[in-house]
Amino acid sequence: MTLTWLEPEQLYFPPVTAALEDPNGLLAMGGDLSPERLLLAYRSGLFPWYSAGEPILWWSPQPRGVLFTDELKISRSLRRRLASHPFTVHVDRDFGAVIRQCSKPRSYAESTWITREMQAAYIRLHQLGYAHSIECYQGDTLVGGLYGIGLGRLFFGESMFHTATDASKVAFAYLTRLMASFGSPIIDCQLGNPHLQTLGLREIPREAFMAIVAEHGQAAQQIDWRQVPSELAPW
Repeated sequence: MTLTWLEPEQLYFPPVTAALEDPNGLLAMGGDLSPERLLLAYRSGLFPWYSAGEPILWWSPQPRGVLFTDELKISRSLRRRLASHPFTVHVDRDFGAVIRQCSKPRSYAESTWITREMQAAYIRLHQLGYAHSIECYQGDTLVGGLYGIGLGRLFFGESMFHTATDASKVAFAYLTRLMASFGSPIIDCQLGNPHLQTLGLREIPREAFMAIVAEHGQAAQQIDWRQVPSELAPW
C-alpha cells in the first residue's frame, strides 16, 4: 500500500482505516505542524511521531492504548506516595519546561522524537489554549510531569518525565482525577507500555476509540481550562 503524501497546503487526512498494519498505524507523511493540522489530526484519531531528519509521520495504531478514567489502578506504594503529599501539583505553570524535560534523551534511547520543531508546535498549541501540562514540584523545583492536548472532554497524552520517584505517576493520577471530574471517559495514551499498564492502561480497537473521540471530542464540549485551578487540591 502506498502512503499518502500531504502537501502543506492540503489540510486533510486519509481515513484511519487506510493505516498500515506494518508498521502498525502509519497512515501518511508530510504536511506540517500548524495548529490547524495538529488539531485536525487529534480529532481524526491521529498523532505525529517521527525522528529528526525524517518527514512528519502520522499514526493511528490498532489497537489504541487508553486509560478509562474510572479504571485507574493505584498500587499500595503509589497510594502511600499520594497520601504523603511529597509534591505540589500544578496545571500549566510552566508548559515549556515540561516539554523540554520530556524531550531529553532517556536511558534506553540516544535521541528524542520531541524535536525543536515539535516543541515549538506544541508550545504554540499551549498558547492557543489546547495543549496543557500537569506538573509536580518539590518546592520550586519541577521534578515530574506530563503534557498533551485537550479537545472537547478528552485529553490526548503525549509524553511524561520524572526526576523524583513516582512524580510522573503522581502527575498522571492527578490528571485522571481531573479528567474524571470533567466527565471524560478516557485519557488517550496512544500506545501501551509497562509504565502505564501498571496504572490501568488497556488497549481497545481503533473503531471503539474513534467512536469515543466522535462523541466526546467535539468543540461544543470544550473544557475551559482557564477555570482549572493552577494548583490542584491534595489527593
